[in-house]
Amino acid sequence: MIQIKWFPPSWFQIKTGKKILYIDPAYLKTYFKDYPHKVEFSTWPDEIDGLPEKDLEKADIILITHHHKDHCKHVTVNRLKKGNTQILAPEMCANDLNSKYTVVKPGEEYQFEEVKVRVVQAYNTPEGHSTRKIHKKDKSVGYLIQIGDKTIYHAGDTDLIPEMDLLGEVDLALIPIGGTFTMDIPEAVDAVKKIRPKTVIPMHMKEADPMKFKKLVEGQSDTEVLPLEIGGEYQLGHSKE
Repeated sequence: MIQIKWFPPSWFQIKTGKKILYIDPAYLKTYFKDYPHKVEFSTWPDEIDGLPEKDLEKADIILITHHHKDHCKHVTVNRLKKGNTQILAPEMCANDLNSKYTVVKPGEEYQFEEVKVRVVQAYNTPEGHSTRKIHKKDKSVGYLIQIGDKTIYHAGDTDLIPEMDLLGEVDLALIPIGGTFTMDIPEAVDAVKKIRPKTVIPMHMKEADPMKFKKLVEGQSDTEVLPLEIGGEYQLGHSKE
């Protein structure tokens, strides 16, 4: 059984039974001001350091999609890493991480025992619905994570891009819908129809309504949409050992 937990904006914990993965762990106080389980270790004027939950497990693998502070924050990474944690991130994260990490590029693949990670493209396009075109091709990334017979796609901050045709079969897609730095809801619906995952969890929502996204996707495809509350969990079937 694979267990997925979501924190805003695009932070996921994935537990495989053998491995603990985090994608884009970055504690920003604004996202958790009303969340009762948060713990803060320092506040302004010091660098804000916290976790959404006190007893989050340490990571075996940390994947970072790009260098913006709501996706890449070294104090959060430091809280979650241990001595042998594998950290993967694009080159542009070098100024934001004070940990040793593996610089990744789209097209590369990494194997961590039963977890296989493929680095994929994530970027804004001129015709995409994002209103701020700040994610450049080959600079930001997404991740395709294979665990046993299940595949999870974390799209990163992206518009609808041609490379989504090359993802293959996806069981769970983690898709941004916020519309400022990423796809908006209509474009995210088109992305889902292109990728054809079994299930989608919306992320990087900004002010977008995840229930509207759910209604549109489920009205136009066979994909199930599961909006999660902060700290909400989803179990992704059984994976082969």
